[in-house]
Amino acid sequence: MSGDHDAIILGAGAAGLFCAATAGQRGRRVLLLDHADAPGKKILISGGGRCNFTNLGTAPDRFLSANPHFAKSALSRFGPQDFLALVERHGIAWHEKTLGQLFCDGSARQIVDLLLDECTTGRVELALGRNITGVEHADGQFRVATGAGEARAPALVIATGGPSIPKLGATGFAYELARRFGLKVVEPRPALVPLTLGADETLFRTLSGVSAPVVARCGKAAFAEAALFTHRGLSGPAILQVSSYWRHGEAIAIDFLPQQPSGWLTEAKREQPRATIRSLLARALPDRLAETLADRLGLAGELANLRDGVLAEAERRLAGWRFSPNGTEGFAKAEVTIGGISTAELSSQTMAARRVPGLYAIGEAVDVTGWLGGYNFQWAWASAWAAAQAL
Repeated sequence: MSGDHDAIILGAGAAGLFCAATAGQRGRRVLLLDHADAPGKKILISGGGRCNFTNLGTAPDRFLSANPHFAKSALSRFGPQDFLALVERHGIAWHEKTLGQLFCDGSARQIVDLLLDECTTGRVELALGRNITGVEHADGQFRVATGAGEARAPALVIATGGPSIPKLGATGFAYELARRFGLKVVEPRPALVPLTLGADETLFRTLSGVSAPVVARCGKAAFAEAALFTHRGLSGPAILQVSSYWRHGEAIAIDFLPQQPSGWLTEAKREQPRATIRSLLARALPDRLAETLADRLGLAGELANLRDGVLAEAERRLAGWRFSPNGTEGFAKAEVTIGGISTAELSSQTMAARRVPGLYAIGEAVDVTGWLGGYNFQWAWASAWAAAQAL
């Protein structure tokens, strides 16, 4: 490992592997370092083991950042079709699920193998299982020390991700290193993560395993996907999506019957006066959920015996049922990290640190976080490509 290189990349995840491969194929001598014993561990578990490697609907408004414009440059120069072309060049069969999500037909291992093959083509030196013991910068050179020796290069790329899923070796090393070089860090917190409910909402926790298509809202953000009740609170795609927007102390709202038009309950009263709230809900929702909602509404008996104003209030509650989460399941269950190295410190064109010549940050380490559904992989590819063009 010892010796001189054109660039040292820290982190052999999606962004680090793709940046190394792209820079290597541009003729750069690249060293790719990781403390893990195998590359791409998060890739392997993504998408249920089939890797949701991009999203055809990629657009800047699908990403969260203190600077909502930062991701535009990289995403416009390397888009979903660019990575898809690489997937097809490697003969990997794929399919589109809902909402533009692209998955491998086979295994996520195919994406890791693709990246490793591209690194081989670029003659990247891959050093795994190397714990970094020191990083210094002087005289235009970065020096990275590990137990296997010291490597030097005029460029250093931080691609070590965030602390989500620590069981795979994820840490906050990117932030420690950024702060060491004087870069600001936006408060990291779990994103795309299940939300937990307190004791006052224990009744809903008893619905563990029940799911339903809903519209979940937090502030101005709204997502029409499935919500899942768990023994700790709320999960499922709709909840994971709004979790990225949620802050402690805020409520989220769930529309349990988004397909129903305004006034549907009073209309049902006229057409089916002997029906009950519970029986109507059970036609559209799982029985246990219908029973719980009906109990919470406290409206027993036939619709004919309920005033229109009472039905209108029930309809309003069902269209915006408020939950007040008391927390999240934390980085252990978070798919990604929101926050990270401040985009104010970086060039949106090259991902280079403005105040530290030769230093770059890409992927999840940066304060850019995508929606669920392949967006974070696309950010990894796009930010890695942008940095590789400048190395």
